[in-house]
Amino acid sequence: QVQLVESGGGLVQAGGSLRLSCAASRRTFIGYAMGWFRQAPGKDREFVAAVSWSGDKIYYADSVLGRFTISRDNAKNTVLLQMSSLKPEDTAVYYCAAPRAPGKLGSREEAAFGFWGQGTQVTVSS
Repeated sequence: QVQLVESGGGLVQAGGSLRLSCAASRRTFIGYAMGWFRQAPGKDREFVAAVSWSGDKIYYADSVLGRFTISRDNAKNTVLLQMSSLKPEDTAVYYCAAPRAPGKLGSREEAAFGFWGQGTQVTVSS
């Protein structure tokens, strides 16, 4: 029962750009905030970015500030993560996720998110 599907991952050289997309499948997420997480080999899954339903509140991890941009198109049930100035340390599997219920995002911890995509691999070479 896949409900979130990521795409756009791939191999890119350091300094390059990549755009990830997350589309709803089978259901919609009206009123939900949405987030992106990533997990590098041997590391815990970490928060990357999140955006409220209306788009008026956006959050970024310090590690990606100024380089990544999260946006959404609610009419298409799509969330985007535009990544630029990529670094080798950005290499990870990237996941989009939705909280367990609609409304304001109360936590950026992964436990607060109940819906997850399958992940898309991003590899940044030096």
